[in-house]
Order: sequence, then structure tokens, then C-alpha cells
Amino acid sequence: MRQMTDLNLSASEKAFAEAQQFIPGGVNSPVRAYGAVGGQPPFIRSGSGSRITDIDGNEYIDYVCSWGPLILGHCDADVLAAAKAAADRGMTFGAPTPSEVELAKMVCRAYPSIERVRMVTSGTEATMSAIRLARGYTGRDKVIKFEGCYHGHADGLLVKAGSGAVTFGMPTSPGVPADYAKNTLCLPYNDIDAVDRLCQTTGSEIACLILEPIAGNMGVIPPQPGFLEGLREITAKHGIVLIFDEVISGFRVALGGAQERFGITPDLTTLGKILGGGMPVGAYGGKAEIMDCISPVGDVYQAGTLSGNPVAMAAGIATLKKLSDGAIYDELEKKAASLADGLKVAAEEAGLDSFVSRVGSILGAFFTAGPVTDYQSARKSDTKLFGRFFQQMLSRGIYLAPSQFEAWFVSAAHSDTDIADTIEAVRSSMSAIAEE
Repeated sequence: MRQMTDLNLSASEKAFAEAQQFIPGGVNSPVRAYGAVGGQPPFIRSGSGSRITDIDGNEYIDYVCSWGPLILGHCDADVLAAAKAAADRGMTFGAPTPSEVELAKMVCRAYPSIERVRMVTSGTEATMSAIRLARGYTGRDKVIKFEGCYHGHADGLLVKAGSGAVTFGMPTSPGVPADYAKNTLCLPYNDIDAVDRLCQTTGSEIACLILEPIAGNMGVIPPQPGFLEGLREITAKHGIVLIFDEVISGFRVALGGAQERFGITPDLTTLGKILGGGMPVGAYGGKAEIMDCISPVGDVYQAGTLSGNPVAMAAGIATLKKLSDGAIYDELEKKAASLADGLKVAAEEAGLDSFVSRVGSILGAFFTAGPVTDYQSARKSDTKLFGRFFQQMLSRGIYLAPSQFEAWFVSAAHSDTDIADTIEAVRSSMSAIAEE
């Protein structure tokens, strides 16, 4: 690594060198380190609308949007004003506030499946709590998850799936006890027959089945026709709690998330990202019968000092008020569809194998031939090719998630000009790659 005294270093390179002395890997979340795409991350100074600016003054059209929360774009005036006003009244109290109730009511109205909701501070905390609740409610221990679906970094969910129809969980991270992970059963995403076979033999031991109804952590992979319907039928038959992890899809693909878009009613739902309007927020909710098992009503314990803090609640309320105008989703759909079509055409023109997938304003491009329907087909993607594409796009002022297996997010702040400029950058980037 070059020394910080090197006069050729950019401001971001100097910041990253310094960060590595104090923060593991120089980042507070692993994918930010650019390990999958090469190079070093720009350090961001500010954001406005659809764009961010790094500390060297470089401006980018942003499709990360803080990994999804900023559906209205950076520094939306109404969200910013609400958060500032709340902060002026007090950052946190560790006591009930009216804004918690207001946001809870908005969530319950948007999601008819949610009769009660508990605010937390992150998506990981939401999914961890929902699973504990499902175990307490059913008196069972085992959990079904799907290969390639990410539900936060709670120990029992960091497991590796095998090549068979089902693999008893093995940890994919040091520090996760094998005895704990063994209660997590992994199945292939979109394989309803595998779920049916497992539940026929083990259904009475399974507390819950958790999934991203739209997979967003192995690239964007929508559910195949009949998959979600089949899960609802099988879990109901065996008394298994069905949990939709809508931390990414919630409020993103519709006001009522994937369950509104596909017409499926889960027992529990986990939310995050957009719910906080850019502030750290998560939530889990569902049937009153299940939620009333949570302390202080029931015996299942879960607590959080900063849960429902007033600044985050205010930002969330302001965001959901704007999203309640359904016209915003029509606009997002049009913009994202235009971008997805541009990606497809550019890849064809450059002669590159690609598969573009989109649901609402979430999309992604896999550098692989043929459809991507699960983790195994997603893994066939050419990640080195994506790394070259990423660097080409970054050099043209387009900020993407630094991984083949992360989503692109379109916001209401992205203009038609932004979309057109991005498609042109895609076209020239793919052309440059094809000529290498």
C-alpha cells in the first residue's frame, strides 16, 4: 500500500489508507471495501437528489441509494425538514413518543397482514426477532431459509447450503457455533417441490420459513409463478410461520411491498430500509395472535434502547406520506423499465452474455447466458467481467453497488436525463469491455 505522504494519492485514497489503520479493512460493512471489483472506494462527501459527490469533487449518478432506503433520493426536503425538527425536540428519550404510534399506524394501513408492529433499529434485528418470536409461538426450533437469501448477520442465518435438496446448516462464518446453525435448513430458492418434501418429513419440527419474496442479495431474482402461493399453502398446512423478509422490497415495489404486488399474506413481515427514510430503522409485525407473544404482553423477550427513536420515526413518517401517493410507483416503474431495457440492448450490441432482471424499481444485470432463477444459476455469472464493467461505469460517473450480486435501485429523484445518461454510459462501458 502506498504511503499517505505520496503526493499522487487522491483524497479518497488517503482517507482509505487512514481508515485501514483504525477500522477493520477500512470499512464498516464488508462490501464497501471493493474486494469484489478491485480498486478502492471513493469516500462520499455529500448527496443531493439522484447524485453523490466524493471528497475529490467527483460527481456520480447514484444507483446504490444507501442500499435501497433513499427511494425519494438524497436529502429530500420534506424528509430532511421532519428529521431536523424532531432532532431539535430531542434526539432520543428511551421513552414512548407519539411519532412511534403514528408510524406504526401507517405501517399497519399499508400492510393488512400486519396487525401489530414492533420498531427496532436494523433489518438484522428485525429478522432475528421475528424468528425468535416464531419459535416462541410454535414451540419449535428449526428454521427454513433459502440459499442465497440474506437475512442479516444473526448467527443462525449465516449458514451454507449444500448441493442436495436440503442441507442441515453449517456455519459460513467463524464464530457461529455449528450446534446453533444446525437448526437452520437451507433449500434452493424457487424450488417448491423441495419445500414440500422437507415439510412432509420434518414439518412438525419447523417453527418458521423465512425468505425474501423478491431475492435481492444474490442479484435480483423474482419468485417463479406459483412459488409464493405454494409456500403459503404448505406452511399453513404444517403450522409453520411464514415470514416475508421485506427489508429490501418493503415500500419499494409497492406501498404494501411484495405481498401487495403478488397478493400473498404472510404471518410475519420484517421491514427496514425505506421505513426509516434514510435513518437506521427496522420493524417486524404480523398477526396480533403472534405479536402478542412478545414482552411485555407475552414471554418472548426483545428490547432495544434506541428502538422507535423520534428522529428516525419522523423521517419515516415523512417518507411514507409521500409514498402514499401511488403515482410515484408508476413513475418509478417507467424509469426502471427504461433502464433495464437499455441494459439489455447495450449488452446485445456489445455481444456480451447478460441476463437483466427487474421487479419494480429494483433491478440488476447478471453477466451470464440464460435465465437466473436461484443461487446456483446466479453463481454462473462472470464476476470478473462485472468488475471490469463496474470500473468502466464508475469512470463515467455512474455509482453502482460493488458486487455482481447486489441490486440497482432507482429513486424518484432520478430524472429521464439521468436514465438516458446512464444507458449511454452502459453502452460505452460494454463496448469498451468487448474491445479489450
